[in-house]
Amino acid sequence: MNNCSFVGRVGRDAVQRFTQGGKAVTGWALAVDVGFGDSKQTLWLDCSLWGERGGKLADYIKKGDRLGVVGEIGSREHEGKTHVTLNVRDVTLLGNKQEGGTSSSGSRGGAPQRTRPLPATAPAEDDFRADDIPFISGRGRF
Repeated sequence: MNNCSFVGRVGRDAVQRFTQGGKAVTGWALAVDVGFGDSKQTLWLDCSLWGERGGKLADYIKKGDRLGVVGEIGSREHEGKTHVTLNVRDVTLLGNKQEGGTSSSGSRGGAPQRTRPLPATAPAEDDFRADDIPFISGRGRF
């Protein structure tokens, strides 16, 4: 089974395209750090997300953003170079440049806001009862 997961930074904004058959595919580049110290390198992945979901996510995937991706890894040859590809099945938005504090510029130019404020306090343990959790019976069994 070919299943890989990576966390990295987006190298170019996501772009949605369509095949001649009308299928939507959204693509972007993802930079992933490999190794550490003096042996640290950057692995570039050519990511592709097929279908309608990719088009909806394209507005949220911008250069410099941190992403987590899961998918099937592969490779392709183009003009004598080997490119690492990832057929993406799942995307996790981990934050943008502004959230990480590395950018001092203005807003993101039309992309919807993705962050939600955290609740002021977490509920106390005493506020929960076994009846509040639907899959636990009164005998503590699942």
